[in-house]
Amino acid sequence: MQINQQTTRLILASSSAYRRELLGRLQLEFESIAPDLDETPFDGESPVQTALRLARQKAEAIAADHGEAIIIGSDQVATLDDLQIGKPGNHENALKQLQLMRGREVIFHTALCVLDTRQNAPVRLQVEDIATTVQFRNLSDAELDAYLRIEQPYDCAGSAKNEALGISILGSIQSTDPTALTGLPLIALTTMLRNAGVHFFKL
Repeated sequence: MQINQQTTRLILASSSAYRRELLGRLQLEFESIAPDLDETPFDGESPVQTALRLARQKAEAIAADHGEAIIIGSDQVATLDDLQIGKPGNHENALKQLQLMRGREVIFHTALCVLDTRQNAPVRLQVEDIATTVQFRNLSDAELDAYLRIEQPYDCAGSAKNEALGISILGSIQSTDPTALTGLPLIALTTMLRNAGVHFFKL
């Protein structure tokens, strides 16, 4: 599985260990560069609009300093009753988030952007939002607090670190792209990379 390393540079516009691990599954050589970006939602912006804008802006921020590359940007916003739920940042905020979401259905919007800055790019810009519906279990405050102290998912939207013990606080997950909830929808990404001329199999 490879891309032409002589002509194609692949950059993940993120410092997220979760996204790096997911992209690594595709066995492509890539760099990971974190964009310097204010991720505050705009007034009146819907969760989908926020996620799509930030995914694109992350890719564009890296493109400003790194030309002739395929750049991957991604962002995730959780929403409950049209209320945006972002990264909690600390234990207190995370507990409040989980108390709000317990026993409820939450939609996670994972936006993906592939920006191709090469001169001969077949498709310059591709963006898509993948929605994942998550049913949270109706757990006690003590259980939620214990989960947070073990996993400390303070850098995860909605405090839901589903790739580890966080799966135990979820009742169900519905999505067309199973890795979207973790932060990088690989089905959508491989489609976009194929559109950009990336070859996954050396025939």
